[in-house]
Parts: sequence; structure tokens; C-alpha cells
Amino acid sequence: MSAGAQLSVTDQRRAARHPVDYSVIAEHRQHGDLALHIVNVSAQGFMVHGNLGLERGERLVMRLPVVGRIEAHMIWSHDDRSGFQFERIIRVDDFLKLVDTLQPNPRLRPRR
Repeated sequence: MSAGAQLSVTDQRRAARHPVDYSVIAEHRQHGDLALHIVNVSAQGFMVHGNLGLERGERLVMRLPVVGRIEAHMIWSHDDRSGFQFERIIRVDDFLKLVDTLQPNPRLRPRR
């Protein structure tokens, strides 16, 4: 996939990230199911820990609480970390519910 992803969401890597510890199975077109360990999330994307063997621009589809099925594209990868951008921005109210579900420590949840 050398052409890369054609994303409609602008690059907002400076967006607030919230620490989480969440494991999910994602679907990849060629590799099948991939286990992901999400370590932080924002309304625009997430970061995973672990070597996935993917390249920039590759696409995953997964199901997240509150949000449901969502597609994400790998934006960067370094050592055993990778950053993904959602195909669409998650609405603020849904994002707050998502973080409440993924983040068991109430002190690390976003303030309302």
C-alpha cells in the first residue's frame, strides 16, 4: 500500500490524548484478525503498543464501545508503537462516554 491513506480528517496529533489500557481485535484485509493493545486515545485516533508488522497507510477496522465499528489508518510507527487516525472524528459526547468505558481510573478521565 505505497499510495497511503486518503483521509478526510485533518492531522490533529496535538489533540488531547487520554491514557487507556484496552485490548481489542481489529480486522485487516490481508492479515486477518490482529490483537491491538491501545494505550491512549483521542477523538481523532489512538496509539497502540506492540509490533503489528504494518506499514503507513494500512487500514484496520475494529469495534469500540459506544462508537461501534470504526476504521482507522496507520499514520506512524516507531519501534513497538504505532499511531492510527480514525476515518472520522468521534463526537465529543460519544468520546467522553468511550473514555469513561476504556479508562477505569476516574482521575485519568477528562473533566466535564
